Amino acid sequence: MDASIYSKTALIIIDPFNDFLSEGGKLYSVTKETVEGISLVQNLKKLIEGARERKIQVIYAPHHHTTKEDYLNWKFLAPAHQGSKNIVLFEKNSWGAEFHPELQPQPGDLIAQNHWTGSGFANTDLDFLLRAHNIDHIIIAGMRANTCIDSTARYGVELGYHVTLIKDGIAAFNWEEIRVTVEITFPNYGHAMLTTEEFINSPQS
Repeated sequence: MDASIYSKTALIIIDPFNDFLSEGGKLYSVTKETVEGISLVQNLKKLIEGARERKIQVIYAPHHHTTKEDYLNWKFLAPAHQGSKNIVLFEKNSWGAEFHPELQPQPGDLIAQNHWTGSGFANTDLDFLLRAHNIDHIIIAGMRANTCIDSTARYGVELGYHVTLIKDGIAAFNWEEIRVTVEITFPNYGHAMLTTEEFINSPQS
């Protein structure tokens, strides 16, 4: 990665919640295999630390903190939210809706408004934050590969950003979801793909 563009680059970390990433999280039974298999928490930690060292803006793009009533009267409920009527994911004021303890924001990081469905851009201030900081390159990592990651990356391209995916900085409910995102969908619209180590080994200045 070219160090000359760092000042115009942001690392966007999507949904690093305990419900996804921590033992005891409501979705950990289905994410555990890929989260642990790809060393997601460790890779995200390396990415965040590497971004801060390079003066790349770190932005968190979290999902809405839900309550039991949130999706009851939606006219067209997304399939990913069907279970929310019974199991409240990322529940407001819960441990599950907190960021993983090793992935906590620090002073200087930004937190975008919470998104309700897949895209970190839709109905949030993420685009505003990026433009306010003169950023036109975004690097995307986090959860979940074929939903929020894919949706945010696509939306970013539509808005005119240069979009890079960290291919071992994402996890999902199974390996096939990751494979399809990395091998089929993202290459059709994204601009670049890196591993965590490729990012870490890029020049610091």
